[in-house]
Amino acid sequence: MTTARDLAIVAREPSTDGPVQPGTLSLLLAGAEVLDLIEARCLVLDGDRIVPRDQSPTGDRLLDEAASALVAREPYETVEDWLWRRGRGLSSAYAEELERTGLTVRPRGRRIPLRTGQAELVDSAARREAGERWAAGEPTLAALAAAAGIREEPAGDLTDDAVTVLATVGDAVQELEAVRQRKVIEDAAFDNIWRGY
Repeated sequence: MTTARDLAIVAREPSTDGPVQPGTLSLLLAGAEVLDLIEARCLVLDGDRIVPRDQSPTGDRLLDEAASALVAREPYETVEDWLWRRGRGLSSAYAEELERTGLTVRPRGRRIPLRTGQAELVDSAARREAGERWAAGEPTLAALAAAAGIREEPAGDLTDDAVTVLATVGDAVQELEAVRQRKVIEDAAFDNIWRGY
């Protein structure tokens, strides 16, 4: 299992503190992919730039797709640019992959309330492994979850590359939240203008 897939599973667990916004989860998954690709030796970081290396298959379809999407020419892409480019719609891609591989299933039948219409996790080895990493407070997974606000800041040793990626992910999540807040304020102001007429 990859950190990205484990994060996609953990974010769906009912035990976490509420659902993670799709945009936020997409940024976190893109960051997790960078960390997974570093571990698989498909890339190295040069400062904040992603430098592709070996493109051998990782055994994970979405991670292989991520590796093939790396910018392969100088000056290479920054981690921040990667998060915004690769992250676009990534939470949906992981949701579809979880369903395609049988790790989630959509509820069927009339007795099931139409609360979310979202696929639910099934009992599987992948879910148990992700749960074990979560319970153990594995530093990378915990740091990504902390950036989403579904876990307190982790205590654990991280590599320099992980610190770089996670700091960039945290900044991107804050930027996205600031955009959301501005939109709420602008929408409220617009509504107030219309009420005045």
